[in-house]
Amino acid sequence: MLLLGSLAAIALALAMVGVYGVLSYSVRERTQEIGVRMALGANRLQVVSLILRQGLHSVGAGVAIGLLISAILTRFLQTLLFGVTPLDAGTFGIVAVALFAAGAVASYLPALRAATLDPMVALRHE
Repeated sequence: MLLLGSLAAIALALAMVGVYGVLSYSVRERTQEIGVRMALGANRLQVVSLILRQGLHSVGAGVAIGLLISAILTRFLQTLLFGVTPLDAGTFGIVAVALFAAGAVASYLPALRAATLDPMVALRHE
């Protein structure tokens, strides 16, 4: 059980690094767009919410697909589950909330970096 928990923690950390990397790259590629938004009056909160929304859309799609696939595959793993029904709503809910929280944490750093861009520097960025 300890090994399984460790592997799950490593998988969650890798997922967070992946979300962070994709959003960081996206922010870097959209530097001019973010600079234009800020030059036209967007405040830091709007920029942060834009990037967080983008990250949580990706995380939401992944969680939905993962929950669907795991719901289909639970009948094959039914013999390995002890004290839990195969389609336990509580377990599925806790996992979904944990993944959304991890995605929000991984999305926050690129969003914060985007919000601190200087519009003039961003507009000169190539």
